[in-house]
Amino acid sequence: MCGIIGFAGRENAVPIIVEGLKRLEYRGYDSAGIAVYDGAKFAVTKKKGRLAELANEVDTNPISGNTGIGHTRWATHGEPSDINSHPHLGSGSRIAIVHNGIIENYKQLKEWLEGKGIKFVSQTDSEVIAQLAEHYYDGDLIDTVVKVTAALEGSYALGIMCLDEPNIMVATKKDNPLIVGISSKGNFIASDVPAILSHTNQVYYLDDKEIAILTNEEVKFLNMDKEHVEKSVETISWSLDSAEKGGYAHFMLKEIMEQPKVLRETIQAALAGGDLIEGLDISAFNKIVITACGSAYNAGVVGKYVIERLCRVSVEVELASEFRYKDPIVDDKTLVILISQSGETADTIAAMREAKARGASTLAIVNVVGSTIAKEADHTIYTSAGPEIAVATTKVFSAQLILLYILAVDFAVKLGKLDIEGKERLLAEIGALPDKVNEILESIDDIQKYASQCIGYKSIFFIGRNVDYAIALEGSLKLKEISYIHSEAYAGGELKHGPIALIEDNTLVVAISCCPGLKPKIFSNVEQVISRGAKVLFVGTDSVDEDDKLSLIKLPMVEELFSPSLSVIVLQLFSYYVAANKGLDIDKPRNLAKSVTVE
Repeated sequence: MCGIIGFAGRENAVPIIVEGLKRLEYRGYDSAGIAVYDGAKFAVTKKKGRLAELANEVDTNPISGNTGIGHTRWATHGEPSDINSHPHLGSGSRIAIVHNGIIENYKQLKEWLEGKGIKFVSQTDSEVIAQLAEHYYDGDLIDTVVKVTAALEGSYALGIMCLDEPNIMVATKKDNPLIVGISSKGNFIASDVPAILSHTNQVYYLDDKEIAILTNEEVKFLNMDKEHVEKSVETISWSLDSAEKGGYAHFMLKEIMEQPKVLRETIQAALAGGDLIEGLDISAFNKIVITACGSAYNAGVVGKYVIERLCRVSVEVELASEFRYKDPIVDDKTLVILISQSGETADTIAAMREAKARGASTLAIVNVVGSTIAKEADHTIYTSAGPEIAVATTKVFSAQLILLYILAVDFAVKLGKLDIEGKERLLAEIGALPDKVNEILESIDDIQKYASQCIGYKSIFFIGRNVDYAIALEGSLKLKEISYIHSEAYAGGELKHGPIALIEDNTLVVAISCCPGLKPKIFSNVEQVISRGAKVLFVGTDSVDEDDKLSLIKLPMVEELFSPSLSVIVLQLFSYYVAANKGLDIDKPRNLAKSVTVE
């Protein structure tokens, strides 16, 4: 959450930082700010609201300097406001900082500093860092950073400047992402690659408790003992074009339309060469636990159905935000699968570390090479989705499903539950999914037309059974994320146990039916809700007789275990067009952030 960019170079940092902040908007924010060293002092501009407010302010009242830091804030402590925006300065205006994360002991530190006469101006936890740094500073910024971080409890990614050492910028992190970029024009820090990709594709990934020291000429890395650390530079293989809209109205629509390509590349990468996960003996485990948050959790629910059906191994799906607080029953006979787009999801990182501490083996499915989860998990496989900019995930979710299918097939073969003929049949079914997704994307008029009629609904319900229920969870989440329409997903058989009380005239129910053996059951649910006044959108592989109460979106035929990869495309498009018809800010829905890097 939030976004950081910093630049130490040989030209004005302000336009570089503003451009970088624009490329970090997808992370979610409610205010933005910038601080540069102008040759005499820190020139600071901070504004509540969209980044355009900040850009207008620096155009109207220009500031300039060759070293600077910028920030997009997503409020945790203190309401969105100009004062609570970053960067924050110490009370003597000699230290400037930007911070992503949460400082858990900020109240104690604030009270201690106030007892020494230091005055605070904001409501944030982050100002404590600037005030503490200024209090500790004795002429050596690196010593100060070591002292400050030793005092902090919680998570942080920090960019720090000091008026007495104006030619350097210092960065460090713990449990929050931060990268360092190098270029001929100067050097950068950033929360994510898109912020600096127009200037360089050469980056270092900071590890926790490492310190980066940047000047306009060089970058050095130290540990907290101030010892030199050797790091290898990484080359980013994707281009900035991947993070542009490419003529689409929104990133979300572009990313929906990219899914056939993403699925092909994820399949090819997973099946290229030898063993999918080298060194992992699936027969060593008596239980699998999948843990994740948000849409990644929903992918895990699909994965549970598929893995259990093919492998006959017990699979539990746990919300990562609950996992470490429930005294989980995992041990050295448990495989814990972690799913995260960014690889930096705070709750999933915590779940991974809890699982490892209890002796479990960990397998990560992530989209970002060099991310915390990718580096710390025992085994990692990657979705080949490229950068995903829209807050509401689409293409990464679909790639996660593909890897879970392939993983299930691989495990089933190794466990002797699937013969070679069965393996080849299922892999062929998986290999056909990109073309079937493309078939849906080439005929979206019916979805768009139906969605145009749905903006007046106050509640929309999703129902399904088996894997159809699993994907109903994602359809409901996607709709509420971007359209702000209340929605819920229910297993079809649970309707009569309470939820059917919510059905009334002109309620909309989206029914998903891709499991042939369960069609009579789900259609019985459809008849039950229609008889109580509901209208139904039926998404499935079989035909139904349409009328004024029942509409059909027909899917290509598909192996039922893999059908979520088709039905989710319809649900994504439905949600997108409902939100578009309401004129909403689809790529940046209110109160949400792309990467949830705080608890």
